[in-house]
Amino acid sequence: MSNYQFQTKSEEETMIFAKSLASICKNKDIIILTGNLGSGKTKFTEGFLSYFGLEDEISSPTFTIVNEYTKKDINIYHFDVYRLEDSSEFYEIGGEEYFDKGISIIEWGELIQDILPKQYTHITFEKDDKNDNIRILKINTNCERMENYFENIKY
Repeated sequence: MSNYQFQTKSEEETMIFAKSLASICKNKDIIILTGNLGSGKTKFTEGFLSYFGLEDEISSPTFTIVNEYTKKDINIYHFDVYRLEDSSEFYEIGGEEYFDKGISIIEWGELIQDILPKQYTHITFEKDDKNDNIRILKINTNCERMENYFENIKY
């Protein structure tokens, strides 16, 4: 798994970063978002969806587990698995069936890491101790296409 680190200085930069990443995503891509409350996961998702013209559609899936978005020929599934006890609950709701149907963005995805397909991208969001607007994005991926993207990123 390859590791990368980026820094954003505002919510807008986090959204631009996500929009840029969305431009290369394809069906079956899985993006795990990890971080404390208020660390930027929702802004990232908003930016990601904006690439597809869906930024006005975003709502938190906290109580529904998954929100589905469709634009042209692409499906995007936004999961929040924070309330699940373990990965077996994800199986019970048929969660793994979404992986082959579109792009999956999974908040708190580390909770179901044991059942994820082999290729996924994990982004950890951290707040800077000195500046509340800065986010450090730590990225781990084992997808060659994503590795090439992060090695050459310009957002």
